[in-house]
Amino acid sequence: MKKTATTVLLMVSFFVFSQQKNKTENKIFSVKDRIISIYTSAYSTNLRLTKTDNLTFSDLKQPLETQVCVFVNPNKTFQTFLGIGGAITDASSEVFAKLPQNKQQELLEAYYSKDKGIGYTLIRTNIHSCDFSSDMYTYVSEGDAELKTFNIDHDKKFRIPLIKKALGLIGKEASLYVSPWSPPAFMKDNGSMLKGGKLLPEFYQSWANYYVKFINSYQKEGIPVWGLTIQNEPMAVQKWESCIYTAEDERDFLKNYLGPTLKKAGLGDKKITIWDHNRDLMSQRASEILDDPEANKYVWGIGFHWYENWSGGEMMFENVGKVQEMYPNKNLLFTEGCVEKFDDLKYQLWKNGERYGKSMINDFNNGTVGWTDWNILLDENGGPNHVQNFCFSPIHADTKTGELIYTPSYYFIGHFSKFIDKGAKRISSVASRSQLLTTSFLNNDGKVVTIVLNQSNKKITYNLCVGTSSTEVSILPFAIQTLVY
Repeated sequence: MKKTATTVLLMVSFFVFSQQKNKTENKIFSVKDRIISIYTSAYSTNLRLTKTDNLTFSDLKQPLETQVCVFVNPNKTFQTFLGIGGAITDASSEVFAKLPQNKQQELLEAYYSKDKGIGYTLIRTNIHSCDFSSDMYTYVSEGDAELKTFNIDHDKKFRIPLIKKALGLIGKEASLYVSPWSPPAFMKDNGSMLKGGKLLPEFYQSWANYYVKFINSYQKEGIPVWGLTIQNEPMAVQKWESCIYTAEDERDFLKNYLGPTLKKAGLGDKKITIWDHNRDLMSQRASEILDDPEANKYVWGIGFHWYENWSGGEMMFENVGKVQEMYPNKNLLFTEGCVEKFDDLKYQLWKNGERYGKSMINDFNNGTVGWTDWNILLDENGGPNHVQNFCFSPIHADTKTGELIYTPSYYFIGHFSKFIDKGAKRISSVASRSQLLTTSFLNNDGKVVTIVLNQSNKKITYNLCVGTSSTEVSILPFAIQTLVY
């Protein structure tokens, strides 16, 4: 067949592109002259995000079967990092307001400063009340389907001032998203915001309008809303605010009401996250919604929690990876997790922190772009909470003394959030022994961040191998390390 000039040109262009692509993929990432700064938090020590060593690389020799290694390949990149953060709820805001001014500043810096704290950039907040509110409330009068009485005066006392302070410290890298726990009682088939129930079809449009009213009201207060989830835990009947959506319910509400309503209101740029519940059923929920083209076009990502192991089972990390495989163009966002069943004797229980470390490493390795903890602050009783569902947070306040109590969870989260920058790319990171968990990111400034978690009760010496370079590192029992180089 006679080749046209256009065909030849296309073939040459493709060849050149392929050669350039291969050169990029085969490029050796050199760290030979870099210093490795190591930060450690370790069980039964005083080490808490403490700089413990500076190391240098030497030439890599073929590892032996008897050696423990962590292999990092910066040439193999995956998802782009969005950020890490926590929820500013009514409970967190009310406790914050009780603190002395110097402790308020300490808490803000502890979370939202990268230099003095751990550099949170994500904020989640509730649309009217949730369990971590002192009382149950909405933004409208009972029965007001037209939303004529809508106002957010309730939030202006505690929650909005705290959110503004946090945003002021985070700056342009902040991403705030919002979630409802239940529509108002009159919109539901059980006539209550509590104990599940379902949104009545005749109120679908009114409820979609409610999101618009909330987002616009917050933005008028100077709080930019980056995104939203459709419903917190849509398959859980709780004694607190809750509402049931089957996969079909959520799909149809999104494509026929919420998505078009947001777009019509000029809010089509808000990132909509579906599911917002546990890893166990996320595959079915994602499939039902994302396989529908009309619903799919409104979806930014799939949100998930970690409570599928509430009965002592395993965390279903592989489900996150399976959803990423099925829908690689959608984002995965961890939207909530906390240590349940508050007991002040367990403030410093190391396993609480380990739960965070294991979850974050596995979630990121399975494609997650962002990770959001639950309440940023609770009181000495694990509240306030209007249904006595008391839990842990990374930092607690003793409202009797005004002191802040930092738990292991705070430091475990910090091993990620303090060092990984927004826009970083996850890169390949593999351990040669199951006792070690690891994940790595390449920041935009070219620095590599590698996190290593030792699950064993023994000190382990391992080789950090990057390209043609390596160095020997020791990690204490049950410790977590961040290596920056």
